[in-house]
Amino acid sequence: MNGYNFTERTRKVLGMAREEASRLRHEYVGTEHILLGLIREGDGVAATVLQNLNIDLDDMAFMVEQTVRKGPLGTSTGPDLPYTSRAKKVLELSMSNARDLNHSYVGTEHLLLGLLAEQKGIAAQVLTDRGVTLDTACAETLRILGTEMPKGEVPAPLRHAAEKARRIELPTETLVELIRASESVAREYYSAEATPVHATIALLRRGDGFAIAILDRLGCDRKKTLRTLEETAGSAERNAVAEKGAKLDDHLVEFLREMYQPWKIPVGTLDLLLFVLDKNPGVAAAFAEQGITANRVLEEGQRFSG
Repeated sequence: MNGYNFTERTRKVLGMAREEASRLRHEYVGTEHILLGLIREGDGVAATVLQNLNIDLDDMAFMVEQTVRKGPLGTSTGPDLPYTSRAKKVLELSMSNARDLNHSYVGTEHLLLGLLAEQKGIAAQVLTDRGVTLDTACAETLRILGTEMPKGEVPAPLRHAAEKARRIELPTETLVELIRASESVAREYYSAEATPVHATIALLRRGDGFAIAILDRLGCDRKKTLRTLEETAGSAERNAVAEKGAKLDDHLVEFLREMYQPWKIPVGTLDLLLFVLDKNPGVAAAFAEQGITANRVLEEGQRFSG
């Protein structure tokens, strides 16, 4: 692995790939087993990317098993099954894609991109048969993580994916943009300064980024929460209470970087969500109605980013 930081979730997927190979009585780990591992794990960024691209994970697993044949009964498979040359290539491409995306870790999303970039393995065939391409998968990955391609020479498929992704910016730039949007929301409600309530309204109205992905995974009714917060901002009495929360200003990015950074990606929308949940009881109450707390957001964010 050349010292590259494979996340705990990625290692789990690779372990599941070996288990899938044993279950199918195969004496090797191929690209098809890695894909089955990604599907079986089911909670990582890769699984979310596939689901967002309208892929039924169970259906895809069925397709893989219909494509490959089980080994003969009685086949003995050890715990240390060797990777095929194509599977090794997938791991190399995963690390390469992580570097190209300026990520310091290899997550499940990079494994998915590696499977697609390899092109000729069974996994790539099954994925492309379902309409999943390197461009679309990379674009959706970037959209979910709220990041963009680094500047410089980048492989064409990844560069094209970045160009196709919707509303993709550097996370820190997205955060600054949301702070500015919060100020606009504050003016809309005749507030002297932007508060966490206004920031959350801006976040929910924007409707994308890592924070939104986490809220969706926690089953948040975003429209309902937005209506609640808009009512809070529109009430002079409630707004007076809301404005006792922490002030939003140009120092917020640095503050978030220090206080809310359990991930391995630049500070962004999830950090802002944790901040407003922590610093404003009104915002926390609006989400608590649906059982969503700062701790649940933090735990799911750490699981998701792994």
